[in-house]
Amino acid sequence: MGIICCLRPSTSRSKSDFLSETAHVCSAETHPFLIGGDFNIMSRPQDKNNDNFNPRWPNLFNAVIESLDLREIEMLGRHYTWSNDLNPPTFEKLDRVLMSTEWELKFPKVTVEALDRSRSDHTPLLLNGRVATQHGRHSMFKFELGWLIRDGFYDMVANIWQQETKGVTAIERWQNKIRSLRQYLRGWAKNTTGMLKKEKK
Repeated sequence: MGIICCLRPSTSRSKSDFLSETAHVCSAETHPFLIGGDFNIMSRPQDKNNDNFNPRWPNLFNAVIESLDLREIEMLGRHYTWSNDLNPPTFEKLDRVLMSTEWELKFPKVTVEALDRSRSDHTPLLLNGRVATQHGRHSMFKFELGWLIRDGFYDMVANIWQQETKGVTAIERWQNKIRSLRQYLRGWAKNTTGMLKKEKK
């Protein structure tokens, strides 16, 4: 497993080189990995508290993320990670942590928490892999083949899949749908198992 830290690209040339290098390094990585830090690039208009948004770099950034099949770990605690401390202030989300699909499979409960910004203009981010929670009663999600012969199973899955899902890119929306379906099936399976035990008794 690897963790790749990124340095803040400031000029247009450095942003172009940074995105190119990111794509090159990540595509060559054969182990589960994270990439995080100050990207100095937003990914969508909602990452800024005003309408002064240039889509050029965000579009390229999202294209790289999608091509590498990465997903951003949802940040807890706040929405923006940078402020210019002017009056009125500009708030932007420039810092983030992205993970590969293989990393998410190993650490499905991973979180990123925004800490106190203190004197910095950037918000420190705390990554928590929650390794300890992968044991005991918090078992990994397992798909049971027996579910496929349950009455109404296919209709239930189609119903969940067709629900509106957040996400900027197609891969982000697909990943969010998978997570929602997994969460629903976990609860459904637990409830179904409980009912079967009662019927047996």
